[in-house]
Amino acid sequence: MWRDAQITSPWGVSAYGAASVKAAPDLVRIRVAVERVEPSPREAFEAGQANVIALRGVLRGHDVSDAAVSASRLRLSSAWDGYGERREFLGYKCEASFTIESANLDGLQQLLIDVVDAGVNRVDEVDFDVRSKGELRAQARRAAVQAARAKAQLYAEAAGVQLGQVVHIQDVDPESVGNERYRGHGAGGTTSEEDLAPGHVVVSAAVVLGFSLT
Repeated sequence: MWRDAQITSPWGVSAYGAASVKAAPDLVRIRVAVERVEPSPREAFEAGQANVIALRGVLRGHDVSDAAVSASRLRLSSAWDGYGERREFLGYKCEASFTIESANLDGLQQLLIDVVDAGVNRVDEVDFDVRSKGELRAQARRAAVQAARAKAQLYAEAAGVQLGQVVHIQDVDPESVGNERYRGHGAGGTTSEEDLAPGHVVVSAAVVLGFSLT
């Protein structure tokens, strides 16, 4: 077992650092869909288009611009109920999905009520976000570098050596598949109630730094 722990190519020290920045959301993204089932394709398309027109009117009433709405084309499919011998043909389903962005968080509740009243019969997701995510990500990356450097410095002092220059920088996404080994090894391994505070968007970053030893 001790042979597996040997360092075959010593070169320095590497350390992982992670950091998160929290900010109050200033944007909400809603994913909804309109589904109508009618006896014929023509009736299904007409019903779907009527709901789309009604939805557009509601969004304009909430000062949501057309540029803030991403819509799919109307899709038509056969609608069935049940399985096997009990399978029953219901008609033709016309479906259109929408992604809606709005900066009016205070009006979110009424917006959802109004879009449902306009014919939306599927609310898939309500996601809060921040428009300055790029700036927050940069802050988190700087803090992650500081965390990695502090950890490497601690190891060097404990080992009685001097930390040298940075010789390797590797960006890491701690939430991606394959990086599970890094989770829980961030800037100290501690959490607080603030980390789980509701009403905040958390932007995270992580890095692996390699240092030479002098």
